[in-house]
Amino acid sequence: MSATHDDWRMRWIVRAGLVIVGLLGRTWRVRYVNDAALREARRTKQPVVIVIWHGQLLPHLWVHRRQNISVLISEHRDGEIIARVAEALGYRLVRGSSSRGASRALVAMVRELQAGYDVGITPDGPRGPNHSFAPGALLVAQRANCPVIPFGAHVSRAWHLGSWDRFAIPKPFARVTIAYGDPIPPPTGDPGSLAAQTPRFLAALEAAVAAAGGPAVSAAGAAGEPG
Repeated sequence: MSATHDDWRMRWIVRAGLVIVGLLGRTWRVRYVNDAALREARRTKQPVVIVIWHGQLLPHLWVHRRQNISVLISEHRDGEIIARVAEALGYRLVRGSSSRGASRALVAMVRELQAGYDVGITPDGPRGPNHSFAPGALLVAQRANCPVIPFGAHVSRAWHLGSWDRFAIPKPFARVTIAYGDPIPPPTGDPGSLAAQTPRFLAALEAAVAAAGGPAVSAAGAAGEPG
């Protein structure tokens, strides 16, 4: 199959995806929990590192669109559709992952934070294991000296793909609750010690999901302008 045909097919997949997400997203009934800290960070122009589970990515992309957020998206082919949809929704893109382009992505994310943009990272992405917390987000927060805010979500009704992360697509008119954790100061110490600090940040992300009404570890999500 030619590269031109592949690109044409990708464009139509992305267009169809945007239409579907837009139609679904406009029906979701969204409630917010503990969004004061995020509002304060934005009022004071304090960039933050956002951590969410990979399986909640789609509704979060819709809800937080056009809010000056840069997102880390895998360079793997299965990340290309998400990247193009995210860009169309007003996100800035950083491409890379722990397995490909990691050093370049790290530098790019730190620069985005220093330029005043929030950075969104899925600590269990791009390929899992599901709900595992890799320390990359902590390294970014440490290098940029920015706090970490976990975003949790719960969706009343959703389709789940058969992927490793049970990728969630909220159904029409689903009730969506978004909960924001309190800002966590960037980790200290030698970068080699960050892996030992991940349980604390994992617990904070699970607490945000629980505050949204989901189980201790959940797959779902959504949100727009916090309010």
